[in-house]
Amino acid sequence: MAEQTPSRNARRNQLIVGLIVGVLVGVGVSLWTSFWLWLPAGIVVGVVTGLLMRPPAEK
Repeated sequence: MAEQTPSRNARRNQLIVGLIVGVLVGVGVSLWTSFWLWLPAGIVVGVVTGLLMRPPAEK
């Protein structure tokens, strides 16, 4: 099987999804613990996850 590289658009969408999930998790944990620094931590985790994960291959 040949490896298919994901398109730029798929990578950008993956990063945007990671960012949105990071913001939601950061806001949720910040509200739950009432400690505001969880918001930037959630954003960073979301961005890193979006960068590291491989988008699904287009068929």
